[in-house]
Amino acid sequence: MPLTRRALLPRLAAAGLLASVPAGAGRAFAEQMQFFRIGTGSTGGTYFPIGSLLASVISNPPGSRDCERGGSCGVPGLIAVAQSTEGSVANVAAIAGGTLESGLCQADVAFWAFRGEAVFEGKEPITSLRALANLYPEAIQLVVRADAGIRAVGDLKGKRISVDREGSGTLVDARLVLAAYGLAVEDLDARFLASGAAVELMRKGELDGLFLVAGTPTAAIASLAATTAIQLVPISGDEAIAITQTWPFFSNTTIQSGTYRGVAATRTLSVGAQWLVSATLPDDLIEGVTAALWHPASRRLLDTGHPKGKLIELDTALNGLGVPLHPGALAYYEKRGITYIDEEYDPVEEPSTAEAEAVPPRREGFGELE
Repeated sequence: MPLTRRALLPRLAAAGLLASVPAGAGRAFAEQMQFFRIGTGSTGGTYFPIGSLLASVISNPPGSRDCERGGSCGVPGLIAVAQSTEGSVANVAAIAGGTLESGLCQADVAFWAFRGEAVFEGKEPITSLRALANLYPEAIQLVVRADAGIRAVGDLKGKRISVDREGSGTLVDARLVLAAYGLAVEDLDARFLASGAAVELMRKGELDGLFLVAGTPTAAIASLAATTAIQLVPISGDEAIAITQTWPFFSNTTIQSGTYRGVAATRTLSVGAQWLVSATLPDDLIEGVTAALWHPASRRLLDTGHPKGKLIELDTALNGLGVPLHPGALAYYEKRGITYIDEEYDPVEEPSTAEAEAVPPRREGFGELE
């Protein structure tokens, strides 16, 4: 989205990017720039640092050193920034509303938003969503204080549990998990808090636990485990199997022992974290962003910038996509010889959740997340 010099320069100054702009470049120079926002999540989760990393990978402000000379290999003239948000649900709404060019989102949230199903039932399907890439698996983490007397999901009834903020993908999945075990948010002493605030209350003993859907290790949880005895509650058994059989973008996974201090290996569910963009963005722009993401020079940044960055790989870029691929991204993958099988993404022809059976049929063809 091109910005005027007047609108862009204050943002560049705030971001400390003006140093890369040659003196006296003038109005024509500024008009060559493009500003690209990446919606993420709370600063205590994984989306924000990953979004910041992606912004660094794809940015290439005017005046930057050439890629061939060790400079940025991003999209020429593009300045990308990570923007903290409430999470997946908020990001798809902002993309649809035009206040974000792109955003990180759980595959399940993207799928339901595009079709107007599940938590989006009764709302207009957000058919302007397009995928750029599947990034990495996120674990549904149910973290509790070791002294809270919670060993299973059923023990959450009446407990002080944060289910994250309205607009977060975590809240969506918390409701899904609770329902599988015969509970609802209303059965808890529920709090709707960002992960950072929830962690601090757990540290003080004012909260028994929290749900968080994020890549592991999650910095906020690692920080909590360093000072407070915690446990992870397993999401497994017949209830977890029912979820994976109903929605193919969920997979069984294990959070390994040692991921958090003093916490044993724990079975749970995972879902793909995906990078979504607006269908209205130009094909050449998104092809350029996709090419920058998978440029060989980006590998070093991804591998060293965040633990989950190592899992962002071209081989899994098209796994478990919740929405159609953007034509610009498709053009890039086709040039790389990577096959993409399009789904019949037509929310008009699909029955709504209200019209489906109590346990909807499994939808095939989305690939494996792990």
